[in-house]
Amino acid sequence: MIKVCFYGAESTGKSTMARQMAEYFNTNFVPEVARELVSSNDFSVEDIIKIGNAQTARIASLEKLANSVLICDTDLITTQIYSKHYLGIVPEVLYELESLIRYDRYFLFDIDVPWVADGLRDLQNQREQMHSIFKNELEIRKIDYVLVRGNWDARYQIVVSEINRLLRESKEF
Repeated sequence: MIKVCFYGAESTGKSTMARQMAEYFNTNFVPEVARELVSSNDFSVEDIIKIGNAQTARIASLEKLANSVLICDTDLITTQIYSKHYLGIVPEVLYELESLIRYDRYFLFDIDVPWVADGLRDLQNQREQMHSIFKNELEIRKIDYVLVRGNWDARYQIVVSEINRLLRESKEF
């Protein structure tokens, strides 16, 4: 079983790609649970802790059901980034939850696609800054990643190729 994380600023195609990859690889994907729990960007520390716990629990439950690869449409680093952005703090428990999950590959989605409003997204004018924050958090942690950029077909091919490579490598060991 390999676990991959789709990661990056808002409106970069992560959710759409997660659904497509789950279908392509005949497996499960873990959605961004925050979207099920909040309807605006006006949330509390208690809300962000609930989001972190729910995301972690969903990953654990779907990992048992996945077929060779689990696609995750976010992670706890993302929860930390948005906690810092909207609340000005990161509850310690989010770091503890982050330590419980290891991904075999991170896919950092670039901002080179059109931004699409959806009623929750509100950082259109901060895309470059947010992309830099996301990338920096991976670099601080020394987490390798694959940059996903280009048009939708190019993005699709990047992700499929890398997941297939990971699956081949996992079968060799």
